[in-house]
Amino acid sequence: MRLVDSLLEQLPQARTALDTFLAALAAQPHVVAKVNARHYSARLALWTRMLRQAPGDDLLAVRPDRRFRAGEWRDLPYFRFLREAYEEDAHWIGELVEAVQLPPELAQRARFLAKQLVAALAPTNQLATNPEAIRRAFATGGASIRDGLEHLRRDVARGAISMSDDSAFEVGRNLATSAGAVVFENQVMQLIEYAPLTPTVHARPLLIVPPFINKYYILDLQKDNSFVHFALERGLRVFMISWRNAGSALREATWEDYAREGVLRAIDAVLQISGSSRLNALGFCVGGTLLASTLAAAGGARRVASLTLLACLLDFSEVGEIGVYVDEQYVAGCEREFADGGLVPGARIAWAFASLRPDELVWFFVVNNYLEGKDPAAFDLLYWNADSANVPGRLFAWYLRNMYRENRLRSPGTLSVCGRPVDLGRLRMPAYVLATREDHIVPWRSAWAGAHLLAGTIEFVLGASGHVAGIVAPPRTPRGFWHGTIPASDADAWLRGATRDGGSWWEHWARWMRTRSGALKRAPGVPGSAAHPPIEAAPGRYVRERGVPTR
Repeated sequence: MRLVDSLLEQLPQARTALDTFLAALAAQPHVVAKVNARHYSARLALWTRMLRQAPGDDLLAVRPDRRFRAGEWRDLPYFRFLREAYEEDAHWIGELVEAVQLPPELAQRARFLAKQLVAALAPTNQLATNPEAIRRAFATGGASIRDGLEHLRRDVARGAISMSDDSAFEVGRNLATSAGAVVFENQVMQLIEYAPLTPTVHARPLLIVPPFINKYYILDLQKDNSFVHFALERGLRVFMISWRNAGSALREATWEDYAREGVLRAIDAVLQISGSSRLNALGFCVGGTLLASTLAAAGGARRVASLTLLACLLDFSEVGEIGVYVDEQYVAGCEREFADGGLVPGARIAWAFASLRPDELVWFFVVNNYLEGKDPAAFDLLYWNADSANVPGRLFAWYLRNMYRENRLRSPGTLSVCGRPVDLGRLRMPAYVLATREDHIVPWRSAWAGAHLLAGTIEFVLGASGHVAGIVAPPRTPRGFWHGTIPASDADAWLRGATRDGGSWWEHWARWMRTRSGALKRAPGVPGSAAHPPIEAAPGRYVRERGVPTR
């Protein structure tokens, strides 16, 4: 229940939604009575089956749930009753939310709170009602309970739930290990040029713009799942922006600072170093939003030959569950809080994203770490997820206002960046737009709608899995994808006509990119140039700076 309490503390509008929902229930007693009558009948049936020791429909077969994988949930009447009662209560809560009449925004928030409540109420979250935790406590002579309490003590001290074995990874040792050098830096970012892995490289370089709310090395984890390494092996000359973890020097930084000192300065440096007149640009998540808005305003579009956008929003009409956080009250509060500068701790943003998937990103670790006393596994994706980055508060508030609240990026001329109006219709270069089917941060249909705002030929690709796992999809672990050109009448019509491929979208992208990267030439022997000599070895200082945990 602490998760729900934290949400109510961090999301004041959730309290309003809860109060409105309860008032709506009180105002519609006939609706509540109808829902409750069905619920009471279902509960009575559960008790009857338990007393007779007669199993009902096996919900595990209907709706697989890894929380209930232990045999006790199926074989022992007590635990079977707990499981089936929980499933029925979850159905009842959801039915009540849908039965009352609420305005759309409040209804979405009520559904979100219901999901948090249902996740928190799972019997697996309590030692006394978790058969696996009980079995482990007996098997270890109580050591698992002792270890769980120690894990809890450590996590309370650090202010966050441990999701990965932090001691297993180190940036520069076994993460972000692609060889290269920092060839440019300023207060906002460092620019990394990677060492080529082939004797010849394509003449037109690739600049990658990652999100500034996370560290760049999600695209350069370990050799086997590094997108950077994959691109280098295909003969691409790769440059990467490494955003600075915002500290006191960036407490007043704005979106325009990141556009000018980040994207545009990086483009200048890459073209000067490579000698090419144009480059290929790739943006991931909010890095793609920043990249597209900058190119569509500040004249950089003419220097970009192709654009790749990965899990990126350009049209914010439908933003999914993250919208429960971004109402007018919250955004206006951020604008007041950061009017004179300040920082948004990375852990605050990470917590909001984790709440979108409470079973997988919160309660799984509560059970594993505290109830069962197990150490979290060594998992590079989750280590990166916990390595959060602070964000300048003025940039954060501006982004929420202009993108999430007012959706101004999609309307030509209503937004300005670097003193020039933004018009995504200026982006006439061919574009490769990738979304992922289970993305809880960038709904794929919203990414599809955003692709229509670009003026060039669009190759739209839909990957499997979610926002991060769908991007980190190396050929050795193919997840499959759909691809096809736009236009289509709507996203679902596009999907019906798209081509299904069982491999990795990385390979598909590499083929698309190869034809847009120019002729092959001898790979450079040293990084940088006379104007931009190497400053330090990759991965550089900025990516090693840690965020400030909160709560």
